[in-house]
Amino acid sequence: MKVVFGGAFNPVTKAHMDVYHYLKERLDFSEFIFLPVSSAYTKSELASNYHRLNMLEIVTKDFDDIEVSKLEIDDSDFLGTYQSLIRLYDKKEDDLAFVVGADNLFKMHKWINIEGILSEFKVVVLGRNGLDIESLIHEREVLDKHRNSFIVFDQFKRNISSTTFRETLNKDDVEEEVYQYIFDNKLYGVK
Repeated sequence: MKVVFGGAFNPVTKAHMDVYHYLKERLDFSEFIFLPVSSAYTKSELASNYHRLNMLEIVTKDFDDIEVSKLEIDDSDFLGTYQSLIRLYDKKEDDLAFVVGADNLFKMHKWINIEGILSEFKVVVLGRNGLDIESLIHEREVLDKHRNSFIVFDQFKRNISSTTFRETLNKDDVEEEVYQYIFDNKLYGVK
């Protein structure tokens, strides 16, 4: 199995790496792929593709089973998660799984080609903010229809967010090298 973890990683936090470590203990995967979204996907306060890739490279440099993919960074338009997963899928692998936090379930039914994602791939859902994952899946028809596509880990409890880091610049939320990189490059309002 390949595991794909998409997001802005704006910046990459300790919680993002905790996802890797948590799933490494619970899933049998050959590769863990960080898939940063491109700045073509409009999101407020998004650091440049260059800086977000560099920060991911800093925290993953010592892991042989982690790849930082430039797939979406190199796209000129945001094509959606389904297209990215299709391009990352290796027919030699049994499965490809996409990682999301439970809070994504609120709007997942509106994702581009959600039927394709759920019928062709696994979705790993990690607990977030005490949300009732099973209810969130059950309450949305398309998600409930594909319930068997979900791998749920509701015991995951790590609530550091990139947004909180950007608001507080709390150095405990990111790895020391990432913190230094942010200050050296004057990101997120650092002067």
